[in-house]
Amino acid sequence: MRHPKVLTSVLTAALGLGLAASLGTAPAAAVGTGTLTRNYAGSAEEAKANQAFFDAVVKSVAKKRAAVPGATAVTVVYSTANAPSFRTQIARSAQIWNSSVANVRLVEGSNPDFAYYEGNDSRGSYASTDGHGSGYIFLDYRQNQQYNSTRVTAHETGHVLGLPDHYSGPCSELMSGGGPGTSCQNAQPNAQERSRVDQLWRYGLASAFKG
Repeated sequence: MRHPKVLTSVLTAALGLGLAASLGTAPAAAVGTGTLTRNYAGSAEEAKANQAFFDAVVKSVAKKRAAVPGATAVTVVYSTANAPSFRTQIARSAQIWNSSVANVRLVEGSNPDFAYYEGNDSRGSYASTDGHGSGYIFLDYRQNQQYNSTRVTAHETGHVLGLPDHYSGPCSELMSGGGPGTSCQNAQPNAQERSRVDQLWRYGLASAFKG
């Protein structure tokens, strides 16, 4: 959820660390610049990073399910160990998504498929992957003070589930992120977003098993 009022921002994907090996180390930022405006619609780099993150999570989940053939539910496990200040928002975000979709479930636990981090970053909050099968969500302090924090968290979690940014959308669209401004309080995905996630996890996971 990029900050639409910031005029300059780093747009390239951040480099994360292997989550299972080093959950105690914060992600390292990559170098890059770009311009954000009120009508910022995202960049090709962001879209690529979001897709890579989703792919990494799907593969992680698929690998676990392959080891347990009898499992029926598609479960995505996350860690809040490095985002203690946002545990309430993260739990609420998971609850929102779990009550909105039927084909995937978010749960906190060990051996996570992705992790949340917190800190300060001029880019605001974002979802990213390290390119080696691990992904993370970074929650920026300042942005979460300016915007509805649960909306920010649920928006970024939407990337885990496969949804792209759509900053030009209305407040009723969760993936419009910061586009509608700080007055937007909606933290719920709309019907189209819910349907898309269910579709991705119904067919996307099957594709991951074949890959």
